[in-house]
Amino acid sequence: MLWVTRCGIRVACYELRVAGSEDTDIHPETRNSQPATRNNHKEFDASISFFEFENFLQVNNMRNPKDYIIFPLDVATFDEAKRYVELLADHVGLFKVGLELFIRSGPEMVRFINSAGSAGVFLDLKLHDIPATVSRAMEGIADLDVYFATVHCGESSKMLEAAVAGSGGAVRILGVTVLTSISAEDIETAGYRSEFYPDLSGLVLKRARMAQKAGCAGVVCSGLEVMVIKKQIGTDFITVTPGIRPSWVAGKKDDQQRITTPAQAIKNGSDYLVIGRPIRDAADPREAAGRVAEEIEEALGNEE
Repeated sequence: MLWVTRCGIRVACYELRVAGSEDTDIHPETRNSQPATRNNHKEFDASISFFEFENFLQVNNMRNPKDYIIFPLDVATFDEAKRYVELLADHVGLFKVGLELFIRSGPEMVRFINSAGSAGVFLDLKLHDIPATVSRAMEGIADLDVYFATVHCGESSKMLEAAVAGSGGAVRILGVTVLTSISAEDIETAGYRSEFYPDLSGLVLKRARMAQKAGCAGVVCSGLEVMVIKKQIGTDFITVTPGIRPSWVAGKKDDQQRITTPAQAIKNGSDYLVIGRPIRDAADPREAAGRVAEEIEEALGNEE
């Protein structure tokens, strides 16, 4: 087993050879003359970027189940958000900061999350404006040290391209395809072509392709559309899935229309799951996050 430490995260990598052919190395600078085996523990700081490290873990299926979980800080004040960050920093992979919290607490909240533990920041502002404005806004976001930032796919790929350019490669841009609160009836009312009414996956895939062409790292979509996106666009195109409801709360009603369980989303190929209410509303949020991680782990195990 090889222990890898990167950005404060210590990961056990099984059956990874450090010496030998280049395709088994994390990075040329990390080569060591002694191969790593299950009985040989070795720890080092890999001289690669966080994005490269995360890609390595994802490709080699080495992520901890909790790292699939994005917990949305859908609260109004800094103090409320701080309580959840302190409670869950070691139990989820990312914290989602949306419009409500960012408007009130802004960069201060992002800095606090980054200082609280290993969990990163998913800045979900869903930018939607003229390309020049989106580009300048993304330049500012790039200085905040966030992992993901969102932009609406909208009507033009130019807005997405501007977001990618403005980020300067410092943040992964996700295109928001169709909100999981949107139904086929909503699409019809909004005046979209009739071909998109019966099955929203067609519209989601169209927007996902636009996002990929614009240089986005991935998209936000429901768990129902992940499989077709992975099949049509590629497994390395990231899918972040909201509307996740564990089986133990699946019967409760809310404003989400296109929902899946964590296990279903993972089996369909989701890379990250946005899970809010089931954890936030639980008597013990940490225990609830642990239950979700267990469901994810089981789903990952069944894939092998």
